[in-house]
Amino acid sequence: MAGLGMAGTEPEPGPTEPEPASTEPEPAAGAAEPLTALSLPAQLIIAVGIAVAAVAAAIHLSAAFLAVSPPNTLTKRHGAAIDDYIYPEFERVWKLFAPNPLQQNVAVQARAEIRTREGGTATTGWRDLSAQDGAAIRHNPLPSHTQQNELRRAWEFYVGSHDARERPQGMRGSLSEQYIRRIVMLRFGREEDGGAVERIQVRSATTPVTPPSWSDEKIDTKTIYRTLPWWTVTTDDIPEAKSR
Repeated sequence: MAGLGMAGTEPEPGPTEPEPASTEPEPAAGAAEPLTALSLPAQLIIAVGIAVAAVAAAIHLSAAFLAVSPPNTLTKRHGAAIDDYIYPEFERVWKLFAPNPLQQNVAVQARAEIRTREGGTATTGWRDLSAQDGAAIRHNPLPSHTQQNELRRAWEFYVGSHDARERPQGMRGSLSEQYIRRIVMLRFGREEDGGAVERIQVRSATTPVTPPSWSDEKIDTKTIYRTLPWWTVTTDDIPEAKSR
């Protein structure tokens, strides 16, 4: 009886072991899908955008390198195209490290001849454009590159490409004139003092920096003006009209 009882009794099941937890992280809700999950047109657009950005960066870096590199075969053959791309926006200067840095304050000023609503003409007073940039930079911890360098570099570009009689020297001379005129018209606008701007005139006011008190150097601090001829405003001088 005991043997039969033992044979007929089924063993009780032991405790079940928990299944090991999966080590693979579950995808977070709202996670970005990989590029392969995008449609074929979307993948093509992204690929073309990356390729265009890479080509543009390569062209810019190559032109900037050739502009500052010693004369070579490429600069001799394609120098005009490189200059057209680099100047004036991407030009580089190293006057901070020059053995004789600038010791003058140069202010660029402009005035306009306007056509009044009554049909007559009037001339505005001189507007100190450099002082406007200085006021925008002062107490500004992050001034823009335009406020710091646009006007200053444009004037240096003009002076370096014109002779004492204001005659342009080569193609860069004409380009520097156009650059100055567009900057001035960007500051004035099409209308000034209630009249339409028809002509503009630019001048520089150069004042030597006063020597420090401990220096024996004697410098005449009188301001010297360089006044350019009047320029008739054209459509090319108005940035808004040029972009249309």
